Amino acid sequence: MNHGLLIQILFMLVIAIISIAMLRRAGLPAILAYLLTGVISGPSGFNWFSQQEIHSVAELGIVLLMFSLGLEFSLPRLWAMRRKVFGLGTAQLVVTVGLAMLASLLCGLNPVESLVVGAAIALSSTAIVLKLLNDQGWIRRRHGELSVSVLLFQDIAVVPLLILLPLLAENQQTFVWFDIGMSLLEGLGAFVALVVVGKWTLPKLFDEVARARSNELFVLSTLVVSLVTGAITQWVGLSMALGAFIAGILLGESQYKRQLEADIRPFRDLLMGLFFISIGMLLDFQIVMNYWWQILLLLVAIMFGKSAIIFVLLRWTKESFRISLSTAITLAQVGEFSFVILSLGVSYQLIDSRTSTILVMVAVLSMALAPWLVRNSVDIARRLQGIKTLADTVDSIKVVPSASGELVLILGYGRVGQTIARFMKVEAIPYLVLDLDPKRVAEARAAGEPVYFGDGSQRSILKQAKIREAKLVVITFGSRKVLEDVLSLCRQLSVDAKILVRTRDDIDMEELELAGASQVISETLEGSLMLVSQVLYQSGVPLSRILKRLEFERRHHYRYLHGFFSGANTDFTLERLHALALPQEAYAVGKTLEMIPWQKLRVELRAVRRAGAEVESPPLDWECKAGDIIILLGKPRRIERAETWLLKG
Repeated sequence: MNHGLLIQILFMLVIAIISIAMLRRAGLPAILAYLLTGVISGPSGFNWFSQQEIHSVAELGIVLLMFSLGLEFSLPRLWAMRRKVFGLGTAQLVVTVGLAMLASLLCGLNPVESLVVGAAIALSSTAIVLKLLNDQGWIRRRHGELSVSVLLFQDIAVVPLLILLPLLAENQQTFVWFDIGMSLLEGLGAFVALVVVGKWTLPKLFDEVARARSNELFVLSTLVVSLVTGAITQWVGLSMALGAFIAGILLGESQYKRQLEADIRPFRDLLMGLFFISIGMLLDFQIVMNYWWQILLLLVAIMFGKSAIIFVLLRWTKESFRISLSTAITLAQVGEFSFVILSLGVSYQLIDSRTSTILVMVAVLSMALAPWLVRNSVDIARRLQGIKTLADTVDSIKVVPSASGELVLILGYGRVGQTIARFMKVEAIPYLVLDLDPKRVAEARAAGEPVYFGDGSQRSILKQAKIREAKLVVITFGSRKVLEDVLSLCRQLSVDAKILVRTRDDIDMEELELAGASQVISETLEGSLMLVSQVLYQSGVPLSRILKRLEFERRHHYRYLHGFFSGANTDFTLERLHALALPQEAYAVGKTLEMIPWQKLRVELRAVRRAGAEVESPPLDWECKAGDIIILLGKPRRIERAETWLLKG
């Protein structure tokens, strides 16, 4: 292999790694990093590779992307959402493509070029939007459902586009609609035939592959199936990506869906990276510099135009102003499949490189703006409607005072916080809740609960939440770092309030109490106490005795529940119990407990067992004898040091 070529490939990969790391820190999608790598590596940069040299390999990325999309394509889900998908989705695509084609024709493009440009502009980014909606917890909200419906139809629309583009390449000289229509029907016939044959053969094939119990065979079969179906569709005059999409649909309803998706993902991501690098190589910066103001103008026109179309369609269907606008903003960008359409358009010579470069640059800029727009779509819609955003609602907190004037401030409205709130309501105790989940806050406020969006680690938010009026503060979340910050701040702002802290275990109980917690409630230890109480009750122990014992444990901060005998999976940050048998020659034999430097060893003597009888907290004048079993509590290293002293001195 040419060593110069190898070095260039390595440099290209290093650039990709650095670009992805930098852009991800900035909250931008990895697609932009690949495009930047292509610009640097291609003719506009170091000119290591030409677009043609890498494009043949990069096309496989499209094939695997479409296969993955087919796996995620759920026919039952599509049927359940058919009204939104085929109603709103069809209207959005038809209107956007139609208006974009009209504008393109007015700019001097021919009908074929106008159709390709319109199709590229109409598509939004499924990958970016779905990820951001999921991160924000908005998938099940109204504007999230509407956005998903439009994106789902756009994904469906990619299929006829993949059929149409090669047919347009064959008929673009005459552009006879009848011939195009007949060719499209032939393509759809081939699509149906592949579906019918594949639905019978592919599941049986993977049944046999699964019986072999070979992971390598499963991965290889997945790659071969996606590529072979692509080759078949290409052979009949359609695109490879279409065949891979069909294979994905057929296997998406099978029991192997998750395994197939996991197996194909590494190859897909790598080859998709190469595809977007090849798109970046198409960017001619001479063209970009010559047409920079047209690119910016087109960016504004496309994003505002798409938003306006979606907004008008939703308002026409009687959706609210806020829902319509937030959905429109969410779908304003140009999507990753637009790169596929433009790439195929250049390959089939349907559009020229200048038009493609301008549109690719517009797509890149729109995708760079997409994360900010999607995350703030709801707030922008609220502000334009004149409604305060969720972040502002904490300013309007109002508490209905009780006769006693006592207020309980609950930080965190998960299951624990909601359970506490229900009991507060039953006892008519005024309470106020802060939480950072916008969906949860919205639903709780709709139900009339005094729950507000706010970060409990911010001083101004806690002040607005009336923490200085609170007699009791309950911190219900268990994140260690956040917990320490919030606890310290709560104690500073409310010196006299009792602060109850919920933790998952007893690792840092003492530290939390020193930091200002009035009481630390460990889920693990409280669960243990509840289970013990039931065991004792079922064993015939009187209820009064059980309650007395539970109260003793809680009053002494779970004294006898902190240490546990370690198992194979020892956590070396926890204190543990250790039983040490004293042999005849042990240094501690003949000595009293008072003579042992417990403070220096920094371990606790929990009990001594002699002749089968156990004595808890034995007196200091207890004399150790051979055969005694000393039960120690402490951290592992301290236990080892104490054992060495007791045995060897």
